Amino acid sequence: MIRRMINLLKLSVGSVSVEDHEDWQVSQRPHWPPGQAIHVTRMFPKREAEILEGGSLYWVIKGLILCRQRVLDLKEVNLGDGIPRCALVLDAEIIRTEAAPRRPFQGWRYMDPKDSPRDLPKARAKDDPLPPALAQALAEIGLR
Repeated sequence: MIRRMINLLKLSVGSVSVEDHEDWQVSQRPHWPPGQAIHVTRMFPKREAEILEGGSLYWVIKGLILCRQRVLDLKEVNLGDGIPRCALVLDAEIIRTEAAPRRPFQGWRYMDPKDSPRDLPKARAKDDPLPPALAQALAEIGLR
């Protein structure tokens, strides 16, 4: 059986920019294995095998998908309250993507690769970001 790769989509709660999201992850690095980032979520994805076929976690920041991280592993964790949770083990590298609007949602969602925004070229990764309202307006009319 051929497995199809699938991505995850998640809100970066509290982040106002990709830089803000990166800064938070940098502050957490002492708690994580080298080269990895960990994000704990309540639900364990049922499509684990498809995610581990090369999927990424796409981050929604202020209503726009703006970046992603490759998913390296999914591990069950318990934070001491008896509730099993899923640790999304991510590559520490944050890859910027074209802006794509997304409405708020809770938890995470699956996202088909064909619906995923393209990565920005490396040369544009450090460009000054567009103001969020302008980036969203351009994405909504297909000019991301």
